[in-house]
Amino acid sequence: MMNPKRMTWALACWFSFLLPGMMPVGAQLRPEAESWGLADVVCMACQSSPDAQAARHTFRSAYWDYRSYRANYLPSLTLTSNPGLDRAINEVTMDDGSVRFVEQNYLNTDLSLSLQQNIAWTGGTLSLQTSLQRMDLLSDKTFSWKSVPVNVAYSQSLFGYNSLKWNRRIYPLRYEEARRAYLETLELVAATAVDKFFAYVLAQSDYHTACQNYAQADTLYRFAQGRYRIGTTTENEMLQLEINRLNEETNRMDARIAMKECALDLRSYLGLSDGDSLPDIRVSDELPDVVVHEGEALQWARVHSPDITSLQRRRVEAESNVAQAKANAGLKANLYLRFGLTQTSDRFSEVYRDPSQQQAVSVGITLPILDWGRGRGQVRVARSQRDLVETQVEQSLTDFDQNVRKLVGQFNLQAMRVRVAARTDSTALRRSEVARRLYLLGRSSVLDLNASIEEKDAARRSYLNALYTYWSLYYTLRSLTLYDFRAGRPLQADYEGLVRQ
Repeated sequence: MMNPKRMTWALACWFSFLLPGMMPVGAQLRPEAESWGLADVVCMACQSSPDAQAARHTFRSAYWDYRSYRANYLPSLTLTSNPGLDRAINEVTMDDGSVRFVEQNYLNTDLSLSLQQNIAWTGGTLSLQTSLQRMDLLSDKTFSWKSVPVNVAYSQSLFGYNSLKWNRRIYPLRYEEARRAYLETLELVAATAVDKFFAYVLAQSDYHTACQNYAQADTLYRFAQGRYRIGTTTENEMLQLEINRLNEETNRMDARIAMKECALDLRSYLGLSDGDSLPDIRVSDELPDVVVHEGEALQWARVHSPDITSLQRRRVEAESNVAQAKANAGLKANLYLRFGLTQTSDRFSEVYRDPSQQQAVSVGITLPILDWGRGRGQVRVARSQRDLVETQVEQSLTDFDQNVRKLVGQFNLQAMRVRVAARTDSTALRRSEVARRLYLLGRSSVLDLNASIEEKDAARRSYLNALYTYWSLYYTLRSLTLYDFRAGRPLQADYEGLVRQ
């Protein structure tokens, strides 16, 4: 029978060995401070990460590009003035045909107001202008006025490429694509935040596990020393436990370095400054009760995904390129019409009285006769590119649907994997505790003990990896569908507020 003193020492070592493994990892070393969960990290990343900031700038650029496009279809009002003073000796042809050098000194002032409107369905431009001009001959101290009360002009390409018509089909698709791409980017930012969050969580868990394993290995080594002195264990077993302790010490140092590196990476992505400390990170074991149906996911993905809008835009742009190639290869004709009234006078009161009419009509025609097939070749190239785009679009649609179906299947299965991994984690922890007790009672070897510890550590990592995969799939699926399956509504953003920032 073991004497009471030695029994008391053994029990103390036993309990010091068991207790660290029985306590939750997060409860052992968690500081008394505000903590962040996955939702907090995702929210912070969507606000301050470099990717989120770049997404906002990209959307603003697309927004103002769209506003510029819309302005092309609205009337523009322009006020123009070009005053000028000219004093020089110029060559002048006189009435009798002779040429003389005459000193000219005059001041020219003018003011014009023009209204211009593009006509989308024809591609022409309609303009309305009124102007007033005064010429002061400073050498003679005389002046005169010229007025154009109204001048109406219209220019039109008869057989050319109508960019206004095609832009009305292309630019709305571009802007809608930018809106959806912004939401998609935020979900991808969330997925990246999930990556960095769980990288830190895994590193933190590895460090905590390494600290526990070192403490346990040290206790076992000290316990083995006592047993070796009383002759109840071999020197080989004691040396094996010493090697285990040294290995665990090395693992603890490596895990600490890895944890600090992951913390720095997470801090950098969240946009935290040097003076801001990273709060304690917590992991929730609860999963949302979400089951995604394949048909529903495909429906929302086809309606909301920017990839679908991008494919539609590519189709329209390919058709636009064909139309432009045809216009450049065939007959070109430009029509210009102008009607106006004008009057001149030495008195301002008479400059608008009884104005004279002025008209202008011009038609410019260009017909390629011999271009060695260049125009026809450009049309064929544009058609081939259009057919290629159509083929690529069809294949992209097929791949897109398959990707959505694959993600839906993986996501729905991942929840079950998380639950299995959680049960494996708890079971491996209990087995490790049993293995320690059996070893302390002399009923198992150190090899069995080491195997149980390795299984416990592997089960913990597998559980955290399962959680990581679940949330990564969740946000990736949201990025494809732009749909919040937990709330049951499409994702939204305050675009107007985003532009005002």
